[in-house]
Amino acid sequence: MCGIVGYVGGQCALDVVLAGLRRLEYRGYDSAGVAVLADGGLAAARKAGKLANLEKELADRPIPSGPTGIGHTRWATHGGPTDANAHPHLDNAGRVAVVHNGIIENFAELREELAGRGHRLTSETDTEVVAHLLAESFSSCGDLAEAMRQVCRRLEGAFTLVAVHADDPDVVVGARRNSPLVVGVGDGENFLASDVAAFIAHTREAIELGQDQVVELRREGVVVTGFDGAPADDVRRYHVDWDASAAEKGGYDYFMLKEIAEQPKAVADTLLGRIDAGGALLLDEVRIPAAELREVDKVVIVACGTAYHAGLIAKYAIEHWTRIPCETELASEFRYRDPILDHRTLVIAISQSGETMDTLMALRHAREQGARVLAICNTNGSTIPRESDAVLYTHAGPEVAVASTKAFLTQLVACYLVALYLGQVRGTKWGDEVRSVVHDLARIAREVEEVLETMEPVRELARSLADQNTVLFLGRHVGYPVALEGALKLKELAYMHAEGFAAGELKHGPIALIEKDVPVVVVVPSPRGRSVLHDKIVSNIQEIRARGARTIVIAERGDEAVRPYADHLVEIPVTPVLLQPLVATVPLQVFACELATARGNEVDQPRNLAKSVTVE
Repeated sequence: MCGIVGYVGGQCALDVVLAGLRRLEYRGYDSAGVAVLADGGLAAARKAGKLANLEKELADRPIPSGPTGIGHTRWATHGGPTDANAHPHLDNAGRVAVVHNGIIENFAELREELAGRGHRLTSETDTEVVAHLLAESFSSCGDLAEAMRQVCRRLEGAFTLVAVHADDPDVVVGARRNSPLVVGVGDGENFLASDVAAFIAHTREAIELGQDQVVELRREGVVVTGFDGAPADDVRRYHVDWDASAAEKGGYDYFMLKEIAEQPKAVADTLLGRIDAGGALLLDEVRIPAAELREVDKVVIVACGTAYHAGLIAKYAIEHWTRIPCETELASEFRYRDPILDHRTLVIAISQSGETMDTLMALRHAREQGARVLAICNTNGSTIPRESDAVLYTHAGPEVAVASTKAFLTQLVACYLVALYLGQVRGTKWGDEVRSVVHDLARIAREVEEVLETMEPVRELARSLADQNTVLFLGRHVGYPVALEGALKLKELAYMHAEGFAAGELKHGPIALIEKDVPVVVVVPSPRGRSVLHDKIVSNIQEIRARGARTIVIAERGDEAVRPYADHLVEIPVTPVLLQPLVATVPLQVFACELATARGNEVDQPRNLAKSVTVE
């Protein structure tokens, strides 16, 4: 969610930190701030609003710079987006500075305790209590890392903390519990960040901190310990396989446009190396014995937002190819309804960042009940893959825009691969059948590119609808989750009322929303593979058109049956039925992006949203 950067080394810390924060702007935020150790003291600046506000403040009132500093972009939880609530937060003496992601659940109790000892807290945040607690602990132990460990043992909730102290100017200390924090390992310099994008221009060597760990950064090295002070025995260093240019716009007006255009490559990359020399399907890290997978009698998919829609589509593929009952659940609701799980349940957790808190807590609940967990994730070394029994990494590369595009398509590919792998292990899919579907998936990567080359009419249509208040979406079979995803994209980007419905439910209520000129997007199933559903959705189109709706129809190339009833026809390549969402979703992404642009909205950073939701 929020962005954190820390630096110690030979460069100007202020420059490094500000550049890192710029790379993290995509995460969603409402204020920004920095703190730098220089000339034996601590200098800080913070402003509500975008990073440009902070940069103007620094230009008007410069602060000294040294080789050690921290920075933060905040997404408000406790207290509104004001200058006073922006991070970093300092103690009363101005010697300690702290930045924080997450929520400290017992902050009210701690705040009252501090006030009783004479501390003066000036913000509404939960973070400020940490600065005061660190100041107290440091005064007694004289070591910032030990002070951090002492404080963390008192905190409840999910948090990432990064701190500096004017009396120990050559060290940056970080800590994490249920919130991401990664170390960048450089040459004579080291970095801390909530995302590798913050330091990828400087180093591609990284260490992902584990649960309940504290890291101490100095120029000469990195030391990781547990909250109890014991040396960490699970420190894992890894190489980031993309470079800084992958997180740049590359000539596009928006990151989202770039990421939409990158989808053919992302799909192809996610398929690379999935078939071995013997023709069998391979996943990344499957630590679940085949014998256990053969005993699975239920699959449960947990995810949030766009990833949840990928899970809804996966349900069709898993049940069709494996004959195992499959449920798709909103991760935020999963553990609260007391789901029925046991050792024969396979839970699939889908998360682009691998840090989505709702999904992580659902995963942990599943494991407590004895279920096995397989993660689908785009971020190597993140928490969800590390806490799972198996992982299939998507290879979308960095996705900067808040609204997910290429991550969604690669999640779909990964879901299909998991379904095929289960079918292979359980004997419901022969080797030649698996290879045939993988071949179809590889072909679709090219077909996504074809779709992208024909999108100008979709852009023109979107611009013509910029003044509309409502757009409705209909779909059947796997087209229903596509309709939900199309509606979500419009909500996220265009800030307009958009709803997705199963077309068969139209007559059970939603048809009351149909009136003259209301745009209705209809995702039409193939007339070949699901002819009965195709006939029914053509009838749905006729019903809404008879009531004055403006029909926008997404249908297979050559589907002449829908043409007479489409005010606007968007043709997509002919694909196998279950794989159609990979091509049908793309026009809806372009449509939402263009409509939002026409309405003057911020496409990459829509209001109130964050890229990675690391709080419940």
